[in-house]
Amino acid sequence: MSDTIPSAVSVRALLIGAVPALVIGVGSALVLRALDLVSEDLQHFLWDTLPGYFGATEETPWWIFLVLTLTGAAVGAIVWLVPGHGGPDSATTELGGPPPKLGAVPTILLVAILGLAGGVSLGPENPTIAVNSALAVALLGRLSRRVPPAFLVLLAVSGTIGALFATPVAAALVLTGTVGALAMPGTLWDKLCLPLASAGAGAVTMILVGGEPIAFELTPMGEYQWIYLLQGVLVAGVSALLGIAAAFVFPYLHRAFHALRNPLIFTTLGGMILGVLGIIGGPITLFKGLAQTADLLEHPGDYSAPELALFTAVKIVALLIAASAGFRGGRIFPAVFVGTAFGLLAYALIPGIPISLAVACGVMGIILAATRDGWIALFVGVVLTGDIAVLPLMCLIIFPVWLLVTKAPELVVHPRQEQDTREAA
Repeated sequence: MSDTIPSAVSVRALLIGAVPALVIGVGSALVLRALDLVSEDLQHFLWDTLPGYFGATEETPWWIFLVLTLTGAAVGAIVWLVPGHGGPDSATTELGGPPPKLGAVPTILLVAILGLAGGVSLGPENPTIAVNSALAVALLGRLSRRVPPAFLVLLAVSGTIGALFATPVAAALVLTGTVGALAMPGTLWDKLCLPLASAGAGAVTMILVGGEPIAFELTPMGEYQWIYLLQGVLVAGVSALLGIAAAFVFPYLHRAFHALRNPLIFTTLGGMILGVLGIIGGPITLFKGLAQTADLLEHPGDYSAPELALFTAVKIVALLIAASAGFRGGRIFPAVFVGTAFGLLAYALIPGIPISLAVACGVMGIILAATRDGWIALFVGVVLTGDIAVLPLMCLIIFPVWLLVTKAPELVVHPRQEQDTREAA
């Protein structure tokens, strides 16, 4: 059998590819849902049940510091001592990177659960994609050589993104550029239909097993005004600058932590710093940020401008510390919280700007800087507001913001960046 996808698109080829696409989509959603349920149960125990035995609550400063510190120590010990070592460092990986070895899967799941439950400011996307990619290549790659490992990884990424957002639309948008570069014949749709099938299977499965789409409703923007363009560019541009600044210091922070060499030391230290940040910003600045984003959007009038500024600053620093100190997790969901808090801050400070436009542009700017992907930045910005009317304006606003971020550093640590930071030091 050939080690590559057939040289011509045919019904038979698509039918053969549909089997792993659907299986991987369903499996990706089940893995993500299991990860969510286990981490949520542990989170409830750590933050709601256990502190009561010690006369504390989730808002008690010493409890926040203790849980984050012990979470750092537990993750560091696993990365240091347990075979598999928690898989690849999430700071150095993007969503579609090479799959880890199958033997690393248990420890990837374990450190991801500890981080999610312990209040670490990272999301589940990177570890879940790593696990799903490893399982797809290890299990399905042995059954058929007609589908190469790289395409199985693409299907795993698609299925996981579909499950994460409970809709295949995000995966279709994110993967448009990726599949367009695939060495296979046919139109863009020929290349996209199998990843989209995987994303659809992941999204439907996630909803059937209890997952919920990421969707909120803010006050609609109403009639367009030309001033909205200038306001939107200002909000999205400043938000993107926050992401660029974070990306600039990221490799230096990563190198500083890892200079301590032992994961038990530098991840515990990271947990201690996260504990202090959690005390400063409060419980709303802990965890991956999705539920906390919902709190902000459901009660936007409950927070003053200084509070929103504090949430924005604390969360972006917490994201950098968590990603630099050896915790495993993704950077998208915490960045969404940062963008939401900043968007609400802009709404409080800029006279006349609609709340939906302010939030959409705040999220779009930092997601664009963090992911360097305009599709996902647009998608998340619109989904969070529930106001489709912002989309045409955002399609104009994104252009100058893209010019701002296109040559800026990415929010990921590459080997070359590590070398540059050493030379600069």
